[in-house]
Amino acid sequence: MSSTLPVMNRSRLSAGAFSFLASCAMPGRVLRIGALLCSFCLMCFLCFSYGTAARAQSSSGTIQQGTSPTTPAGAAQANSGPEVAKNAAKPGEPLTPDPALAPARMFLQQGKLSQAEAATRGYLQAHADSADAHFLLGFILFREVQARWLEAGKEDVEDLRYNTADSSGPLVAYREAKVKESLAEFTAGAKYHVPSAFDLKIVALDYILLKDNTDADHWLTRSLQADPRDPQAWYYLGRTKYSKGQFREAIEAFEQCLRIEPRNIEAESNVGLSYEALDRSNEAIQAFENAIAWQAEIPAKDPEPFIEFAHLYLNENQPEKAVPYLLQSIAIAPNISKAHEGLGKAYSLLHRLPEAQAELEKAVELSPQAPNLHCLLASVYRNQGLADKAKAEYDRCAALSGTHSTS
Repeated sequence: MSSTLPVMNRSRLSAGAFSFLASCAMPGRVLRIGALLCSFCLMCFLCFSYGTAARAQSSSGTIQQGTSPTTPAGAAQANSGPEVAKNAAKPGEPLTPDPALAPARMFLQQGKLSQAEAATRGYLQAHADSADAHFLLGFILFREVQARWLEAGKEDVEDLRYNTADSSGPLVAYREAKVKESLAEFTAGAKYHVPSAFDLKIVALDYILLKDNTDADHWLTRSLQADPRDPQAWYYLGRTKYSKGQFREAIEAFEQCLRIEPRNIEAESNVGLSYEALDRSNEAIQAFENAIAWQAEIPAKDPEPFIEFAHLYLNENQPEKAVPYLLQSIAIAPNISKAHEGLGKAYSLLHRLPEAQAELEKAVELSPQAPNLHCLLASVYRNQGLADKAKAEYDRCAALSGTHSTS
């Protein structure tokens, strides 16, 4: 692998580091928002602890691979001197944490990410061949994206998670730059030691942030081959499979997550979404009911199963059944635009136009850059004879979607 390669992209890899990982490519496909791998969903859902148990490179098994010059360990041993060889342990051996990186790890545990990055980069200046330092820096850079995303968002994490499928401008530029830096560090470390299951999972999550579901799928699969008991990796593999339209495979991944972590509400809710995508409504309903029932005694409830269950009923033209679930979701988290949008649609179908107007106005307030919300609100205004308001909303919808208004 070229040492100048900025991002681990399988389509550009040579016979160097990561050549031992088989490639797979399938066309991407994106469906319901509840199962999309949006940046905000990932940043808010994913909160890693960092320590001996969390760092799979120092505590769990690594990928079993015969040593040869085409593997990271083999290439390091064949082409480098003693300093590199000390990093290149046998492929089956976990990477021993370097005690000199303890200050950087402590900063990371304390959430002092800039200090952690500085300490790790300082170490790398004198130890560029340290796989441990490269992998650690890759993870720190990933965490910096998470921290920046939440700092730039709203105070309510649930609002952030559901109201903005993505963003634009400087924040996205920052995310992509940091993610590419993170991937470059994992690539550099792979020249000296086989990455652990944990490292490969972070690589996959980096690719999720780059909206590359094919590579995310590949690295999650490889991570799970090394550590099949990671429920989070199974969950994100399921999300990736869903986004690619591989619904049966998504269900299998979510069910693996549930075997390890029974009553995982997010996984069960996504089982429901996957069955719904397969037009198996009975199984979807059962999954949504499970996800709702499992949190009956939990004080802080997840609104997603309520919202997605309601969307199933809306898609089946049963708005009267959708309304109670949407009201419950709003009671749990009042500022989720998706819930107000769904309730606005339900009320519109039930010809309860003033109520539909109120809900859609709230949805627009929460997600003002979503063109479809302005179009929905315009339609409700028009049906109530509010021509000027309808025209304004149609124009706003057209401006946001880059089309010409024909209102």
